[in-house]
Amino acid sequence: MTVQDLPIDTRAAQLREALGDRIVLTGDAEYDTARLAWNLAVDQRPFAVARPESAEDVVAVVRAATAAGLRLAPQSTGHAAVALSASDLSDVVIVNLTRLRGVTVDPTAQTARVLGGSQWIDVVAASAPHGLTALHGSAGDVSVVGYSLSGGLSFYARAHGLAVGSVREVQLVTADGALVRASADEHSDLFWAVRGGAGAFGIVVSVEIGLLPYADVVAGMLLWDVSHAAVVTHAWAQWTATAPESVTTSLRILHLPPLPELPPFLSGRSLVVIDGAILETDAAASALLEPLRALAPEVDTFARVPAAALIEVHMDPPAPTPAASSHAVLSGLPADAVDAFVAGAATPGLFVAELRHIGGAAARPAADGGAVSAIAGEYVVQGVAIVPAPETASAADAAVHAAVAALEPWHADAVALTFIDSTDTDAAPAYGAGLELLRQLKAEHDPVGVFVSARPV
Repeated sequence: MTVQDLPIDTRAAQLREALGDRIVLTGDAEYDTARLAWNLAVDQRPFAVARPESAEDVVAVVRAATAAGLRLAPQSTGHAAVALSASDLSDVVIVNLTRLRGVTVDPTAQTARVLGGSQWIDVVAASAPHGLTALHGSAGDVSVVGYSLSGGLSFYARAHGLAVGSVREVQLVTADGALVRASADEHSDLFWAVRGGAGAFGIVVSVEIGLLPYADVVAGMLLWDVSHAAVVTHAWAQWTATAPESVTTSLRILHLPPLPELPPFLSGRSLVVIDGAILETDAAASALLEPLRALAPEVDTFARVPAAALIEVHMDPPAPTPAASSHAVLSGLPADAVDAFVAGAATPGLFVAELRHIGGAAARPAADGGAVSAIAGEYVVQGVAIVPAPETASAADAAVHAAVAALEPWHADAVALTFIDSTDTDAAPAYGAGLELLRQLKAEHDPVGVFVSARPV
């Protein structure tokens, strides 16, 4: 009899004996809470949920799970839980890293050591007192590890590239239960693979990332009623076509429900919003913004702000939210594509239709990069819909796919890994010619498929 043939009760008993209260099993009172992901539209039901608090705990979890013939799926926040839901979790232990948080900043080296369950708000808060910041995402509650090792598009991306390029070192627990340091000079093959392969190669307990020397930045948003969407979007497309790499912005068409927690100028309205950051002097930033300000926005908050404030500019949902999303990378944004985007943004049920300007350093592969170091395209289009109840999921999914499909003639052969939160997106284009090597390294480092990833390689 192999361990895979052991009865479920026997496997569960083995986990309990080895891990004690660090494991939550299906019969435990905490199970329904422990298994929740940030995306509440996902009903993930793993064999068990482990809640380690240290690297040593993670080692113990991996060894106990593999001894019981179980697989493992690392999860920090569960923003990509829809993608993970494509996998059978009946023999999987989700390793919830939310208790493994902490950031140590070295202001001289301009680096931060970040524990595996940390979120971007942790890094931004720890870096700000030193006049530093990071290539963080647009939401503070996103996992540093999952975001960075899957590429990571920040509002500094056009000037400084993807966040994965800032990763200097990774410490992870591999399939054999070993704690390994992977860097350019130690386990360099694993270091290459995990920068893009992320959770497919192990459970990351810490990363060291480079920081940016910005104490403040020109950032903010411009807002108009949706009746101006066509004019504003055409203007933004023309503006971004010649914008310097110091400018990284996004444009969204929002359909906001009438919620009492929203301010009156937002509640129940449909809007078009441009937001982002400009790494220029105040005068140069003002000159760059003039063509957009000439369109008389209803709200204009662009100003020099502490760099830590940039994480609030995009106004992402502040709490776990049930949602469906889809995305595509675009090779360009000509006038016909703008028309298609504006028309698609009116799809019934759509919450957000978004365009993010990339290109620049974000599109240039790094010579010393990993399996992913760039995105081959100029824009990302994304659709997001809220899923308030399970019976609305299919309609929400149809809405987001329709919004993205409207721009199909301009789709590039590329994907942005951090935008994948669906079960039908092929991640292969993200790796390009490196995919074969990545799969070879997966077979070498995880030959029996111990690790289940939201973005399998």
